[in-house]
Amino acid sequence: MFRIRYSAVVVLIVAALVGFFVWKTNAPGSNFAFKLGLDLSGGTHLVYNADTSKVPPAQIGDSMAALQMVIERRINAFGVAEPIVQTEQGGALGTGAYRIIVELPGVTDVNQAVAMIGQTPTLEFKLVRPGMEASTTNADGSLNQAAFEDTGLTGTYLQSAALQFGNGSNALATEPTVRINFNADGTKLFGDITSANVGHQIGIFLDGKLLSSPVVQEKITDGTAIISGNFTAASAKALATNLDLGALPVPITLASTQTIGAILGDQAAHAGVVAGLVGFLVLALFMIFWYRLPGVVSVVSLLIYIAIMLAIFKLLPVVLTSAGIAGFILSVGLAVDANILIAERIKEELSSGKEAQKAIHEGFTRAWAAIRDSNIAHVIAAVILFWFGTSLIKGFALVFGLGVIMSMLSAITISRTFLLALGINTESRLGRFLMRSGFN
Repeated sequence: MFRIRYSAVVVLIVAALVGFFVWKTNAPGSNFAFKLGLDLSGGTHLVYNADTSKVPPAQIGDSMAALQMVIERRINAFGVAEPIVQTEQGGALGTGAYRIIVELPGVTDVNQAVAMIGQTPTLEFKLVRPGMEASTTNADGSLNQAAFEDTGLTGTYLQSAALQFGNGSNALATEPTVRINFNADGTKLFGDITSANVGHQIGIFLDGKLLSSPVVQEKITDGTAIISGNFTAASAKALATNLDLGALPVPITLASTQTIGAILGDQAAHAGVVAGLVGFLVLALFMIFWYRLPGVVSVVSLLIYIAIMLAIFKLLPVVLTSAGIAGFILSVGLAVDANILIAERIKEELSSGKEAQKAIHEGFTRAWAAIRDSNIAHVIAAVILFWFGTSLIKGFALVFGLGVIMSMLSAITISRTFLLALGINTESRLGRFLMRSGFN
């Protein structure tokens, strides 16, 4: 009995510390403040379609991962707090087009949000098609873009970009140009291309527009190229900055936008909290009224469970959305369900004439199988939703899955520890009232 009561005291102390952590770190600006999604904090939600038609199927996964990384880097450069960039594939079984989902908390101006991602340059180097050498210039003197073909060398291989004046060999040159350096793979590819095409033109394309088509004078092995195209100093610097932040490995087009104001987000967050509090209060009153002492213990166990879940949300951290809050509230309901099963099993054991401590042990043992099977089914459902769902469904599934696991552990361990630690004796009048009256 001493060991059980010691464990109960330890659980209470730990729970108090967890609750203090949740309360103390809830101030704005705290490193452990709750991370709220756009529907609760306000912001902009952008959906981009990714054009993977020219990407080999085996490389699509890597290209989408690179695209996600580039967009994250560009957004972070503007100091947006807690941006979320996700990739997903449409279709019921992930067989449709690829998309990029961008969430920008606190940014409620769609134009500003789109500008943050910007028309990121898609940089390409192309060679003149065989037999088209005489057709590179149109009658009006402009360059014929159709005369060029892909080489596979794109901005994906870019390492850095910088503004300079001239081609680097003439210190007096005043023409703004952009100097780019390729990574190791790009350097080798660029060297192979220039080596095999000395005396031929290489077209430098930016977002599908032909900027210039210099003639290869010699093999270039240092991985450096100069982009010129009637730039001003400002436009050349902007291009260098955009390229340096990352050229997109695949083209994207804006498919949809959604803006949620801060006031609407606050209202949604307030409504979610109120719904949770009202639901918990109703459940607590029911448990206490119907099950007496086991009900009180269940309510205490639920409070500890809620504190633990809120701490997990802060520590992981979990981005809370309306769907996530709904999943959390649902997991609280499942925790109550587990406590009801336990209380009913204890009732049956008491009705058979067993003394309180024995009835509690047997009640938990008999309830465990049903609680285990039910919660495993819910966890499997959460995993399936998280694996195949969209970003909104993933938030619900993550919170719901965590809640199911923690509710199962709290019901079996915390409630059991407290009930045994109380040492109720059903032979006394008070013991009979606390353990039996709610069941009759």
